Amino acid sequence: MKSTALNLESQTLFRYLLRLGDLSLVLGQRLGEWVGHAPALEEDLGLANIALDLIGQSRLLLSYAGEVEAKGRDEDQIAFLRDQGAYFNAVLAEQPNGDFGQTIDRQVLIDAFQLELYDRLSASSDPRLAAIAAKSVKEIRYHLRYSSCWLVRLGDGTPESHLRVQSALESLWPYTVELFAEDDLDRQMADCGIAPRLSDIQSAWSALIDEILAEATLKRPADRPHAWHGKRGQHSEHLGYLLAEMQYLQRAYPGARW
Repeated sequence: MKSTALNLESQTLFRYLLRLGDLSLVLGQRLGEWVGHAPALEEDLGLANIALDLIGQSRLLLSYAGEVEAKGRDEDQIAFLRDQGAYFNAVLAEQPNGDFGQTIDRQVLIDAFQLELYDRLSASSDPRLAAIAAKSVKEIRYHLRYSSCWLVRLGDGTPESHLRVQSALESLWPYTVELFAEDDLDRQMADCGIAPRLSDIQSAWSALIDEILAEATLKRPADRPHAWHGKRGQHSEHLGYLLAEMQYLQRAYPGARW
């Protein structure tokens, strides 16, 4: 393939790009639901800007995925015209927003993961993916600075805010297991030098999360397995509702363009 000197099957790279792109796409859609509903105007704008960054990252990844697939599908068709089982985002990203504290908990967990992942992807043997990662990691550093600062304010704030974010952290924590559950695709990407080992990311993520939780006076929950595996296309019921709203325009008016 033109994008890498490695002899990698295009379908394998295509699926990996979908995993990356879908995570940003779904999380961006979730954050977009806060527009007009955030607790303050500044946070309304802050969450909207992060959502736009994530959707921009997804556009780059899904556009590249369309080229790798070589079936004539562009980023919009890939983003909006798939069934639920054809999305490969981690289930954590599709969890409902809940209150502001729950959204911040979810954001910190994913921001820290993406920071460690994209920092390493910027050295990928695939030049196109490395360039996308190098651009994205600059945005992700801001995302984590924003979300972690809020988590500290809420966790080390009032008894009520502390209780809420600790409770949300307990409910979301089991979904983090999937982020580091290595499968054949992850191993093949790592063996080819395209992606890092998830075990390396997990150790760095864990240390970063512990640092943030300590400052926020929050307790790290115990690791527990969960039944969802979005990276394999097995999702919670929440994704179906999200896609119904996200895909409405494209399905109602096929082929429409701005």
